[in-house]
Amino acid sequence: MLSKTIQKFLDFNKVKYEILEHKVVYTAFDKASTLHVKPAEVGKTMVVSLDNKNYAIGLIPSNKHLDKKKVLEAFNKLRKKTGQKTYKKIDFAKEQWMKNHIKGVKVGTTPPFGPLYKLPFFIDNAMTKPSKIIVNGGSYETSLKLSPTSLVKLDPKTLKGSFSMAKK
Repeated sequence: MLSKTIQKFLDFNKVKYEILEHKVVYTAFDKASTLHVKPAEVGKTMVVSLDNKNYAIGLIPSNKHLDKKKVLEAFNKLRKKTGQKTYKKIDFAKEQWMKNHIKGVKVGTTPPFGPLYKLPFFIDNAMTKPSKIIVNGGSYETSLKLSPTSLVKLDPKTLKGSFSMAKK
């Protein structure tokens, strides 16, 4: 079941979405298998920490790994334009930070809605190609199917780029 917070957020922003109920899965790759869709159409949400004080949320295909170096470069390019100091390091957000700041969802099921969590949003170019993508819905058995265009429109400052790499 979709949380009221996520539902209100999507409805308020006039995002068309479909709720997909499925068996419990813990990875985006397993979700693709369960829903019988291509792994490239299922997004894996990433929350990253920049210098352990700023955070961002992103989306990459379930069949890829996050290229942290490219994400760091993209954020630093933006910071240089505004005269801000660049970040030195990037890492995944710690579970405790997630529990404290990403409310109303189970750990590992965060939907990729930067504005909902007041976080900058980045999306891998590969996730913008399909007409519909499947993303986390806030629980292990709920996902959302929506257009990547509507996802990008949620945040006018969405950072788009090549942020993933093939799994080895």
